[in-house]
Amino acid sequence: MSDSSQINDVISLERVGEIALVRIDNPPVNASAQPVRRGLIDAVAAANADDAVKVIAIYAAGRTFIAGADIREFGKTPKEPSLPDTINTIEASAKPVISAPHGTALGGGLEICMGTHARIGVKGLRVGLPEINLGLLPGAGGTQRGPRLMGMKNTLDMSLTGKMVPGETAVDWGLIDGIEEGAPRDVALKAAQAVLDGTLATRRTSDLPVEMDENALADARAMIAAKMPFLDSAPLVVDAVERSPGDVQEGMKFERESFVTCLKTASGRGMIHAFFAERAVAKIPEAGATPRDIRKIGVIGGGTMGSGIATSALNAGFEVRLIEVTEDALERGTATITKNLEGAVKRGKSTEAKMQEALGRLTPSTEMETLADADLVIEAVFENMEVKKDIFTNLDRICKAGAILASNTSYLDINEIASVTGRPGDVIGLHFFSPAHIMKLLEIVVADKTAPEVVASGFNLAKQMKKIGVRAGVCDGFIGNRILAYYGKTAGYLMEDGASPEQIDTALEAFGFAMGPYKVGDLAGLDIGWANRKRMADTRPEDERYVRIHDRICEEGWFGRKTGKGFYIYDDEGPRPNPGALEIIAAERAAKGITPRDFSDQEIVDRYMTAMISEAARVVEEGIALRPIDVDAVFLFGYGFPRFRGGPLKYADEIGAAEIVQRIETYAKDDAYYWKVPAILRRMAEDGSTFEDLNKEG
Repeated sequence: MSDSSQINDVISLERVGEIALVRIDNPPVNASAQPVRRGLIDAVAAANADDAVKVIAIYAAGRTFIAGADIREFGKTPKEPSLPDTINTIEASAKPVISAPHGTALGGGLEICMGTHARIGVKGLRVGLPEINLGLLPGAGGTQRGPRLMGMKNTLDMSLTGKMVPGETAVDWGLIDGIEEGAPRDVALKAAQAVLDGTLATRRTSDLPVEMDENALADARAMIAAKMPFLDSAPLVVDAVERSPGDVQEGMKFERESFVTCLKTASGRGMIHAFFAERAVAKIPEAGATPRDIRKIGVIGGGTMGSGIATSALNAGFEVRLIEVTEDALERGTATITKNLEGAVKRGKSTEAKMQEALGRLTPSTEMETLADADLVIEAVFENMEVKKDIFTNLDRICKAGAILASNTSYLDINEIASVTGRPGDVIGLHFFSPAHIMKLLEIVVADKTAPEVVASGFNLAKQMKKIGVRAGVCDGFIGNRILAYYGKTAGYLMEDGASPEQIDTALEAFGFAMGPYKVGDLAGLDIGWANRKRMADTRPEDERYVRIHDRICEEGWFGRKTGKGFYIYDDEGPRPNPGALEIIAAERAAKGITPRDFSDQEIVDRYMTAMISEAARVVEEGIALRPIDVDAVFLFGYGFPRFRGGPLKYADEIGAAEIVQRIETYAKDDAYYWKVPAILRRMAEDGSTFEDLNKEG
């Protein structure tokens, strides 16, 4: 072997005395693609064939070690060699192989490290087995080698949470042998020299014993039953780890078979779809435009939403001007922002120093003129078109040329708001979701005249705030709230026809939602929907069935959690059905002459989901969403849709368009006005196509 040679495009080999350095360079994250796998096997073989080499060290170029699999290979038959075969080859090397991971070593990247004979991490390293987030389990020895290095409990914790842990923690667990400062190549070279000097011990991981931990296995199964009952891969993680004390090859065979099985399960397909949704939404027509420089952000309104938006902006490093109409309101807004930032410190997400630095970038004011030099202004006042028009008229006068003027409206027409300005190209909707400093979704609403660079700026802002930006067209409610308004009516019809709010919530929670619609309504505040229904009252079609139950509950002053009563009562005894709400439901049924009937939980889920899918299909059909996967992203990241189902339109593909059309036609026999088959679904039922086909076209 020469002193330096290129094995292939992504793997190189360098000899330094008796040390062979294997370098991985597959940007941006050194994914374990086929060329990496092939190159590692060939590099280890070449080093073993060189008599001068006594030890082999693997490290990576760039900002990280192997951060996981190549997502382009997902759903496809992997090319040889497989990752398990690659790792087995490394572990079987006659000469000791060590690894020097830096940045992140995740999934298959960490499993490669487990297969080496010693592991010295670079300071700042974080490691993890995140496959559970894809509905999978470690598939290249993680459930077998992990227990041999760090015990069953830590392997289960890492594999079931998918969380990354610091390198120092991994050292405490025994997963990593040590942490060193320096460049990855230098750390690799130093660690290899320590092997030569006899100060760093090496051993094959598969030769190590595993101590059975029945308590850890029982705890993991209990946690899965309580928190992850829908995920097919979770119990298989436990089953695989349970086999680790036995023959390692048998254990790895079970692990690999389980991995392949999970790729084919509905939950596996849903989780992988959700993973891709987060990336697909960034593919927008305006992606090539240059975002405007944003450093100073104005937020108008210091209520819950405005304070949350301001908190997000501060966390992202922006200067923030918070505007309110009175000093009292301004003090309340500032207090809310401070409380939000303090919460992050308490949760370990921030530090006291960072909090104080963030507060130092906050300027509260009652003078809108202080927004004259703002690069972006986000209006976050209550849903009233005239109020918003007045604000944008003033912003048009006050703000500098090139400033972006955004509304956080949940429903209102961005085109109408933009019409009062002389710069409609600068106007955009930025619909945050409450609590805005926590929720990941940001609907970026593009009006008719919004400039491409303004759209690109919205997506860049989402990225800086660590949110998922989804492009939406203009209509009442945009993507999410438009669909919510439609399927929310189904919940109302079910309730008026005989199902209780508690049964509806319970049925949908059993489907996978964290909270049913009536619990969510109480949490968000029933007065919000009430205000929107009053806004829409004059335009409500005469033929539409209208359920007054929500309005009557609001008329009692019961707005949910914030008033202690809604559909449920909230006090020291804990949430429970509100007898007063049940009386209103009974009275409304009687007033309409409705004899309540029984609904099975499955019928509740079927009607609710069919309504959601129907309106989601229309949103795609009308171009309000670019692709079906954009709708899925909105519901995954903004509405608590069960991630393992992939989103409403991914779930629709699992059901099949023909079945959905049949349901709608059946339901339409009782309510032909509400239940109509969208043309896109009719066509899909006839030609056998799917929403996934549309995603590929987009």
